Amino acid sequence: MVLPLFDFRTFIWVLFAFLFGAFPFAVWLTSLSGTDVRAVGDRNPGATNALKAGGWKNGLAVLFLDVTKAALPVGAAHLLFDYKGPGMLAIAMAPMIGHAYSPFLNFKGGKAVATALGVWIGLTLWEVPLVAIIGLVFWFALLRKSGWAVLLTLLGIAGYLLLFRPELLLLEVLALQIILLIWKHRFEFRLSPRPNRR
Repeated sequence: MVLPLFDFRTFIWVLFAFLFGAFPFAVWLTSLSGTDVRAVGDRNPGATNALKAGGWKNGLAVLFLDVTKAALPVGAAHLLFDYKGPGMLAIAMAPMIGHAYSPFLNFKGGKAVATALGVWIGLTLWEVPLVAIIGLVFWFALLRKSGWAVLLTLLGIAGYLLLFRPELLLLEVLALQIILLIWKHRFEFRLSPRPNRR
């Protein structure tokens, strides 16, 4: 079902995916243990800092929820309702943007790596997520900065898609993911001076 980008049903899907992706599970779960995930590590409200702030159970729970909140709406739209084209592209990016700029956190948010993985689960089930996990494990083992590990993993995904799944939708999603994830990791690439947090 190829629907126009501004079809009302597509708009509802995009809104649902955005709001679902915006749920700040890292902040909510760590607050239950009396800590704030934004006060540890790099202050990013994500799974890694949830692990530091609330232990491995919190970290795993946040990782699962951050992946699921993207996989669920994207997978439902793409695999169950057969959305394609520009509308599906908007739906696929909505949970990542919601996570990165959550209205529940004054339009601040996490780096959207886990939600990016969830998007690929929704679009390809196990295929691209397997490539992504292998890439992340490999590059995180070699590199100190997560931004470079994420970028190199994305380039690995690009190579895989070009060789085995050269579909326009998947390549468009990846291109927008690269832009968003580079921006969210920009301080690690020294694209701008690190803000003074004092």
